[in-house]
Amino acid sequence: MRRRWVKVLAVTVVVLAVLFVVADRTAVHFADKEAERLVKEKYGYANSTDSSVDVSIEGFPFLTQAMSGDFDHVTLNAGNFTVDTTNNRQGGYLNVDRLHLDLRGLNVSSLTARSAYADLATGTLTLSYEDLSGVLTRLGRGGGPLKVSRAPGSDGQAARIKVSGTVGGAALNSTATLLAQGTEITVTVPGAERAGSAWRVDLPEGVDFSGARAGADGVEISLVGHQVTLGASRFGS
Repeated sequence: MRRRWVKVLAVTVVVLAVLFVVADRTAVHFADKEAERLVKEKYGYANSTDSSVDVSIEGFPFLTQAMSGDFDHVTLNAGNFTVDTTNNRQGGYLNVDRLHLDLRGLNVSSLTARSAYADLATGTLTLSYEDLSGVLTRLGRGGGPLKVSRAPGSDGQAARIKVSGTVGGAALNSTATLLAQGTEITVTVPGAERAGSAWRVDLPEGVDFSGARAGADGVEISLVGHQVTLGASRFGS
């Protein structure tokens, strides 16, 4: 009789554990999707047909974190969304290849809260050379196609890129500067200033660019922020 009772208890514990895991994963899936919806709504990271947004709440169990409102680690990934120039120049839209943010020490008041606070945010924003080539070509009206590629050397918040092609009928082979400062990206092309411009990326309040590096496939811009507010951007309500 005792062995049967022990067996029943063991089966019950296993069933309850499975049900808890299922409930936990269902709840985290709901929370991830709700967070993705709010990110799309607030920051405009889903403004093109090819754009994507993914929010993932790490750690187990989720329900324990949700009850306290404190989350150790949340990741945000967005891709293929566009930002316009600060002066809305025609054809000046720039495609952002990838945006990745790691949020640590996140606190929310409820699962449906429209704002949250993170102790620390780190991440990267990547611009492909193909996309940079396209926008500089469109902005440098009157010339031929411009090609952007890697140039050696970076200095803190500025990355060096090579721009080649034709502008106004003249050949161009210039080393340009891509500066990432605050939440603004500026490209300056010696000999073709009309092709240069500035773009502002809507980021969570408290997150800023901290450096830029020209890599093999594009420019990678690092981001960092302390005491970050999500859901209330500095450029919107």
